[in-house]
Amino acid sequence: MRTIMRGLTGAATLGVLLTGGALAQGAAPPPVDRGSALYGRPDSPDAVKLAPVAPPPLPTPLARLPIGKLHVPEGFKVEVYASGVGNARSMRLGDQGTVFVGSRLLDKVYAVVPAASPGAPTTVKVIAAGLHRPNGVAYHNGALYVAELSRIWRFDDIEANLDHPPKPVLIYDDLPKDEAHGWKFIGIGPDNKLYVPIGSPGNILMPPSTHAQIRRMNLDGTNVELVANGVRNSVGFDWNPVTKDLYFTNNGRDWVSEDIPEDTLHRVSARAETPPNFGFPYCHQGNFADPEYGWGRSCSEFAQPVALMGAHAAVLGMRFYTGDMFPSTYKNAIFMARHGSWNRTHKLGGDIVVVKLKEDGSVASVEPFMTGFLEDNKYNGRPVDVQMLRDGSLLVSDDWNGAIWRVSYSR
Repeated sequence: MRTIMRGLTGAATLGVLLTGGALAQGAAPPPVDRGSALYGRPDSPDAVKLAPVAPPPLPTPLARLPIGKLHVPEGFKVEVYASGVGNARSMRLGDQGTVFVGSRLLDKVYAVVPAASPGAPTTVKVIAAGLHRPNGVAYHNGALYVAELSRIWRFDDIEANLDHPPKPVLIYDDLPKDEAHGWKFIGIGPDNKLYVPIGSPGNILMPPSTHAQIRRMNLDGTNVELVANGVRNSVGFDWNPVTKDLYFTNNGRDWVSEDIPEDTLHRVSARAETPPNFGFPYCHQGNFADPEYGWGRSCSEFAQPVALMGAHAAVLGMRFYTGDMFPSTYKNAIFMARHGSWNRTHKLGGDIVVVKLKEDGSVASVEPFMTGFLEDNKYNGRPVDVQMLRDGSLLVSDDWNGAIWRVSYSR
């Protein structure tokens, strides 16, 4: 696969904006583009201090991983499943136990091969490189699907060819090329269709008809349909194993205040006949009209969230727990990664929460599950995605440390 030359990453671009080249004395700073994460930031001294948090440039060495700082409920145990997985993001499990891992700031996709014997380490292989923001991965019938910023590829019979991956097949390239919210999370639903979200091309704007939505398509990239509209930026979703409804996380807009709007969890009914609209850019968190775009609109026009997940907590990957290792109270609950805020004076998130549902699919509770990634307002790690293994244990990817954690339970 050809290597794609890229410009600055978001973190690097931010560094240029903040530190590169002194402005002439008294000159006004250049306007901030709507695609920038800083668009809409107030000029107050406290707000100007807030900016995206760049991760360390290299994965944390195994001996320095902060395992002692991570906490889970009684009976559960945290251990290192894999290290040296640079910028580890979305995860999917193959038929033979291989864990496929995408990245966002790097150009690589990894395969984490399970240990050959008890107590032995896992093996990390790079199976694709030269990709542009290959965040999204999905697996189906022996094939690995990888979503770049604007294209989706398929690697056939991948687990039999980890050392010599096959040439990928391009299945879809009609995706926008906007960097803002451009990285994709993908998944294959119970209908055997490939789902892909397309975020808003900026913090707050009127998105074109090609953005702020979730699409689905056949596995060969044909028959593209709209599943949901008015979705600012979803980087995680899964299907209720009982009702087959689609649940997805959504990141709320920035720079209204430190406490609103909150990130959200939403649901699309499996019986929906038309794509629901979740309100962006008119309404946020189901009850807060946007100060710029909400005039003349009502939040009652739009589909409501099923849960509020915290202001700027950066809710990302989520999975329903269908295993048998954990206590029965976790059966069919949602494990969700909150990557953690950057535009709050006192950071929020940096944890795994468990969302327990009622029989009707509404939310009964949101409870802390894995904490310690955020300590004294600084990050020890930043969870991105969760993936259940076949033994019922739970993996957590951490792009800050370039590591994957395993959570198990002993009765």
